[in-house]
Amino acid sequence: MYYAINYERNVVYKFYTTNKKNFFNLLLLRKINIVSFGICPLAIVPVRNEPSDKSEMVSQLLFGEGFEVLDAQPKWTKVQLHWDGYTGWVDSSSIHAASFSDIDEEEKKIFYCNDISALVHSTLGKQVITYGSTLPQLKKNKLKLGDDEYSFEGNPLNSSSIPHTEIAIEELATKYLNAPYLWGGRSILGIDCSGLTQMVFKMLGIKLYRDAFQQSDQGMLVNFVDEARTGDLAFFKNEEGKIIHVGIILSNNRIIHASGRVRIDDIDHYGIYNKQKKSYSHQLRFIKRIL
Repeated sequence: MYYAINYERNVVYKFYTTNKKNFFNLLLLRKINIVSFGICPLAIVPVRNEPSDKSEMVSQLLFGEGFEVLDAQPKWTKVQLHWDGYTGWVDSSSIHAASFSDIDEEEKKIFYCNDISALVHSTLGKQVITYGSTLPQLKKNKLKLGDDEYSFEGNPLNSSSIPHTEIAIEELATKYLNAPYLWGGRSILGIDCSGLTQMVFKMLGIKLYRDAFQQSDQGMLVNFVDEARTGDLAFFKNEEGKIIHVGIILSNNRIIHASGRVRIDDIDHYGIYNKQKKSYSHQLRFIKRIL
């Protein structure tokens, strides 16, 4: 086994090979000597709990999202997502090397894909990307992922220009209506409850953590349901009192959330009421205000 150490960032990369030539080829391939960051060049890339195709998918990278490289194997790379700090393993063939400036979304005016689906074109041909994908360094429908150039065929959304109004928040959230529920999902093709809240707020330029229990630590407490407003986050508990679900409050005592699919239900002081089943599906723990 060989190791490469990035002293500037205090990161150790392990390469599982006993062949010295292969070791240096891996260094060149991953550009470990000059960068320790990467970016997602595909529509959706699974982020797994362990370095195996059979491992649980805990999250997803969407097109244009960046990460820091923590560890590397011949087939798998351990990453920490730049947006929310989440860690997991991705297939090494599905990512590109990048610099920190390529993925830093805090100091730039970031654009996102505002279409349910859109096309990007590169030297590899065309590919479909989904709603909420990041469009780094977008200018006149041209963007860059690391050293690769793409053209974007769709409608971009500038997060810095979106007003934090009830109408804007509801419009962003309801585009996900009827998207299927998928554990670890963050796209309109499959999404979980905290993925939905995170993606809506991402397009507002606001960072939420990845999991519901983590998001419950953010924001200010709203004392009563009657005081809630569109954009507030409602959190729900299991029998042990642990946070297991989250959704976005809408007007007229409604909530949009991912449960089976992304749906809109009624909410009151007890929880989410499913009119179809004529019963409560989730028990309310508390409400937080992020905006």
